[in-house]
Amino acid sequence: DEASEWEKTELDQAQVEQRIKEYNSQINSNLFMSLNKDGSYTGFIKVQLKLVRPVSVPATKRAPSLQAGRSHPQGVKRRTSFYLPKGTVKHLHILSHTRASEVIDALLRKFTVIDNPRKFALFERSEKDEQVYLRKLGDDEQPLRLRLLAGPSEKVLSFILKENETGEVNWDAFSLPELHNFLLILQREEEEHVRRLRHRYARCRQKMQEAL
Repeated sequence: DEASEWEKTELDQAQVEQRIKEYNSQINSNLFMSLNKDGSYTGFIKVQLKLVRPVSVPATKRAPSLQAGRSHPQGVKRRTSFYLPKGTVKHLHILSHTRASEVIDALLRKFTVIDNPRKFALFERSEKDEQVYLRKLGDDEQPLRLRLLAGPSEKVLSFILKENETGEVNWDAFSLPELHNFLLILQREEEEHVRRLRHRYARCRQKMQEAL
């Protein structure tokens, strides 16, 4: 959870300019960083989407490579849920002061996802000494600044969009149709659990009666 020492580094204007020159000299693509007159800078970050749960889009939209699509019943705002293909990657052109929460919003807009952005979190991934480390970015952290400090190496730093696992479910982030579905699922699970318990005790009672 702790940021690396280099991530805490503060750069003055001259250092930013030098870092941008070094960064651009190390990449073999046209995804350069550019220094603006106001002292800010722009550049590209690549985000890999690793979502294990389906996302929702408007039912009128046709999402690419849909899997297990379903629509909500009529009478509510119609939406379709599907799984994003594994390995989906998106490049975003952002500013140095663009925050992690704004990156999440931009990614959801790119895929026309209408789920609450609070369901998702941006993570940084790094490799060191044959170990892989993941750290959840705070809402106000600036991904392009981290990209500049780390350099272009994907091993040193890469970005991943995942579900926001906080340990507690934020029920306010779900829509009414989703909450109704969860209640139905809980009811069915409860009924199935009760059925199995009754069956188990019925078998025990039968065995005792046979022994008597």
